Amino acid sequence: MTNKKKNIEWKTPRKIFLVFLFLMFILFGRYCFLALSPTINGRDMEVFAANRNTVSRILTAKRGTIYDTTGNVLAQNVTSYTLIAYLDEDRSTKNQINHVKDIDATAKALAPILNADEEDLKSRLQKGKDNDKYQIEFGSAGKNLTELKKNEIEKLNLPGIDFEENYQRYYPNGDFASYILGYAKTNEYIDKNGNLTSSIDGELGIEAKFDDDLKGTDGYLMYQQDRFGYKIPDTKEERIDALDGKDIYLTLDSTIQRFAETEVKNMQNEYEPQWAMIAVMDAKTGDILASSSTPSFNPNLRNITSYENPLVTSTFEPGSTMKIYTYMCAIEKGTYQGDEKFKSGSIEVADAVIRDWNNTGWGTITYDKGFEYSSNVGVSTMINHFIDRDELKNCFRKYGFGSTTGIDLSREMAGNLGFQYPVEVANAAFGQGITTTPIQHLRALSMIANDGKALTPHIVSKIVDPNTQKTVYKRKVEKSAKLVKQSTIDKITDLMDQVVNSEDPQATGKKYHIDGFNVIGKTGTSQIYDEKSGGYLKGSNDYIYSFAGMYPKEDPEIIIYAAIKEPNVGSSSTLSTSINSLMQNIAKYKNMFEEVTDNNSSVTSLTLDSYINQNVNDVKSIMDQNNIKTTIIGSGDKIIDQYPSKGETVLSYDRVFLITNGDQGKMPDLTGYSRSEAIYLMKTLGYDYEIEGYGYVTNQSLKPGETVGNNKIKITLKEKT
Repeated sequence: MTNKKKNIEWKTPRKIFLVFLFLMFILFGRYCFLALSPTINGRDMEVFAANRNTVSRILTAKRGTIYDTTGNVLAQNVTSYTLIAYLDEDRSTKNQINHVKDIDATAKALAPILNADEEDLKSRLQKGKDNDKYQIEFGSAGKNLTELKKNEIEKLNLPGIDFEENYQRYYPNGDFASYILGYAKTNEYIDKNGNLTSSIDGELGIEAKFDDDLKGTDGYLMYQQDRFGYKIPDTKEERIDALDGKDIYLTLDSTIQRFAETEVKNMQNEYEPQWAMIAVMDAKTGDILASSSTPSFNPNLRNITSYENPLVTSTFEPGSTMKIYTYMCAIEKGTYQGDEKFKSGSIEVADAVIRDWNNTGWGTITYDKGFEYSSNVGVSTMINHFIDRDELKNCFRKYGFGSTTGIDLSREMAGNLGFQYPVEVANAAFGQGITTTPIQHLRALSMIANDGKALTPHIVSKIVDPNTQKTVYKRKVEKSAKLVKQSTIDKITDLMDQVVNSEDPQATGKKYHIDGFNVIGKTGTSQIYDEKSGGYLKGSNDYIYSFAGMYPKEDPEIIIYAAIKEPNVGSSSTLSTSINSLMQNIAKYKNMFEEVTDNNSSVTSLTLDSYINQNVNDVKSIMDQNNIKTTIIGSGDKIIDQYPSKGETVLSYDRVFLITNGDQGKMPDLTGYSRSEAIYLMKTLGYDYEIEGYGYVTNQSLKPGETVGNNKIKITLKEKT
């Protein structure tokens, strides 16, 4: 009886033991499977484990810098900062606090520096903490912070506050050679690892044309991290360094470019044209020294109204500047007789009547005089008298019209030489019914300066790889075969000389005469074709006025082409004041006519040094001696920043900003500042601002000397009238 009870009593424990043993076998089998199988549920376990602890980060290549021919910076990457706050308490140790512990105190300290609402900052911090965020950002208030703002925040020594370094494209001169430089902007995208990242991409001008060279090649960094995001010591690190983008040196000369920019803006302000442009080329190399146009844009703001680069993309009917090449064609053929006479005024061609620009002409005059007076009848009469249609078209093509020049800029247009019928041929002879580009005129004019050989124009001087310090490209002077004889060049040079320097009061280019400069050139006036009406505009100012010239006559150094569309004053001499000023300034800058220019220009220039840490009064004295306008910000005695930067050349009508180590909380007087100057100053001082209009500052919401604090400054600009 007892034994039977014992057997019954042991049945339950034994069953439990067997069940437990069975479960242990299952768990052991599962463990073996997990330990030995390379994949589970189709997932590679080794890769899965590595990815949980492995950080893969792109090492972004620095975008190359764009310089002018003398090494002045025209476009560069600048550092900005994003403010972040660490909220995870595990970052801190017993000896050091590495997270935001006091939310209220942190928000209160940051608000005035960021010009942000204290409650908004506090809300962001609290929300991040409630949601167990490791770190947070502060929205737009904490982005794109300057070095000055960063330093100001760092001085607070706030626990858990840090910065992420970012790069953005910056154009230190603002609206300056904008269509040549173009612009690059920061674009965000998702990388192959699913992370949000960004890159600076060129979208216009040199920035777009040479984007691959400027961009460089990104590298990457891979390492093992712990659960707090720190690198695990003594673990494998894989690193491939980034290769920074190449630096590009343009043929532009910032001083000459600044001369051109000033004159274009003067024309815009005085004549209110639909557009105006000036281009300057070195007559011996083909280097483009300056190219300016209006309307333009600031690459930092990208306030663009047109994406067409007037130098290479805008095509228009050139007008009488084409007479240079019609005459050149006839002279080269050997049939031209300059002292032969024709009757000016009007001529019938097929079923049309062609008239001289003054409608009445000058009676019976020679063909040489017809060039000097810019007679449409004279050049039209030359067709089928000295040259025929096919010869004219072949000459135009040989001189580079109707095809691209090969300049290193995007979207160059070829223009149109589609003339066929007699009246079209006659019109083409004086530049109507065909279209050309300014760069084509510069190339064609270079024949006259180089004994009949045309130069290929260039905008890029050299490309340097900063990783190896080697020059990977250098511009070569490229000359065509001899296109016209020396005798032809001598004759056309004399004709262009008479246009500008003749004693005859009716010579069309007399307003471009400068004593001692020996300028030669040709004026142009062309009607504007209206595609909507299918005819030419009839208004008194519905013309494009142009000038093509060079100097000095004996051995040209500088070639200039300029044009203006629909100015409020209808005259072929509309350009003369600005072009003469430009030619004098260039001559003085390049010491071309030392005995003449010393007394003909009041322009002074100064290449800036670095004035950081120097005494304010000492630097202001230097500026005063060179007639440079100086704006001093703050009440300190030492300079902590400057604009423009070291190496930039400034002229007597430029402004230099000197930022001091004193109190910067007062509102400066912005009256008369340009848009770029006002924006630079507001950003440098870290003030919140809103800007309206274009031109120059006429009004500001805070009076000079008032405390800025958290106020948003409203700035109004207007064009000068």
